[in-house]
This record gives sequence, C-alpha cells and structure tokens, in this order.
Amino acid sequence: MYPAAFDYRAPATLDDALSILAQHGESAKVMAGGQSLIPLLKLRFARPELVVDIGRIGGLNTIKRDDGHVVIGALARHADIERSKELAASAPLLPEAAHWIADPLVRNRGTLVGSVCHADPAGDWGSVVLAMKADIVARSGSGERVIHGADFMKGPFETALKPEEIVTEVRIPVGKGRGGGAYLKLERKVGDFATVAVAVHLHLQGDRIEIAGIGLTAVGPKNIQAVEAERFLHGKQATDDVFAEAARLAAAAAEPNDDIRGSAAYKKDVVRVYVQRGLKTAVQRAKEAGQ
Repeated sequence: MYPAAFDYRAPATLDDALSILAQHGESAKVMAGGQSLIPLLKLRFARPELVVDIGRIGGLNTIKRDDGHVVIGALARHADIERSKELAASAPLLPEAAHWIADPLVRNRGTLVGSVCHADPAGDWGSVVLAMKADIVARSGSGERVIHGADFMKGPFETALKPEEIVTEVRIPVGKGRGGGAYLKLERKVGDFATVAVAVHLHLQGDRIEIAGIGLTAVGPKNIQAVEAERFLHGKQATDDVFAEAARLAAAAAEPNDDIRGSAAYKKDVVRVYVQRGLKTAVQRAKEAGQ
C-alpha cells in the first residue's frame, strides 16, 4: 500500500522542529530513522497531516559518558550503539541488545530513541530501558523534562510524550563498582519480532545484589518491569535458589496471550528460564568487570 498524503518538513535545528510541533500538535509525527513510522504510514495505520524529519538536526547522534550516565542521542543508530567502544566498556548490555534488533538494514537506519517512542510491546529497547533504570529526556518550546523509563511507556504504542515534545536523548545511569547484564531473545527466525525476550541488569556490592533490573518483551500490552522480582533480589546473595525465585516472580508478572508464536503458558515459562539464565550471566559478567 501507499501512504495517505502528508506534508513533509525537515528542519535544520531543534528549535525549528519544536516550533513546527507547537503549531501542528497531534496532526504531526516526528521521524528519526523512520524504521517504525514508515511501515505504519504505508499500511495507513498512521495518517499524520505532517511528518517532521529530524534526521538533519546536528548534535543529536551523540553517544557519550556524562556525569555518571551514558547518554544516547535521538539520532544514534542501532548500528552505532552496536559498534560503540565507549558502550562496550561502560554499558555492554546496550551493544548486546542492539545486535538482536531486526536485520542490518534496520540497524543502520533505526534509532534507540525512535524505537522507545514507538512503544511497541515487542520492541527490544523498551525492556533494556526498564532494566537499566534509564530516563527519557523530552524537549518542547517551554523547556526540558525528564521522564523515568518506567513512566514513559503507557501501553501499546502509547507513551507519556506530549504532541509538542521531542525526545532528545536517553540517559542511562552507570553505577560504580561491579555491574553486568544480559539480553536474551527467542525469535522464530533471524530478524523477527521476539516471541519472548528478557533484559537483566544488576550491580553487586560485595557478594550481594545492590541493584537489580528486569525488563520483559512481548509478554504484555507494553514492556513490563518485573518489579516484585527486582525487590526480591535487593540485598540477596547471588545464589541459584535466589535466582530461581526471582525468575518465578518475573514469570508471574508476564501477561502474554496465546498466538501463533506459542501459548501463554509456554511464554511464561520462557520468561522464567531466561530470567534465571540472564541473572547467572549478569552476575558472572559483573564479577569479571570488577577484576
């Protein structure tokens, strides 16, 4: 199918883009890499009057360390994240997750920020944002606000972003000490959406878990933060029994449906297995990082 007719603007500055959104509001859609929006336009699931392409705005493709955070700019591509030496050293879960996204064509065009704003419950980055306790930075003509990742995704393809706002970056805290993570994804074929995926990230204090994050993909109306499992892990020793109970709690938080990819019971069990496996891997990597 062909998209419905729309106007197109490609502002050269962020201020120009924000001015355009302030004028057009909900009738406009922002496009970065286009890998989420363009399919929706072609299928006419999205029919905006105006597409605002921010791809020519300078300074939004940054990947950097800043005041205890890793900062991912709105135009940083999946492939940039996958190849980043900075992230490989300071936040290796990000390059690992980037490698699982779709195929090289999509990774060379799509962006982390665009994917998070798309809020597909089967999207990979939403769970990574939850597991790593990331913040979403949104700008409008009236200023900047910071939205916690857990508060940003409201439902399927729905976020807390206002029509006049643009997400400029994602800020991910990089804790001191020993941290590690893992992203595990079950897919029917290479490049497919997840049947189930799990992001796990934690920090160790001595032999105990100081901070734990668990995000679930494709098992609910949005990416799910396994809050009860995270709370259970806090302060616990990293043992097999502890991991087994945390995995059970995470599976209980999942809300999958029966579909062509598998039954709800099957998907819950995959969550359990992947969380348990991911926690073991994360602890091993955290210990290796501290050596």
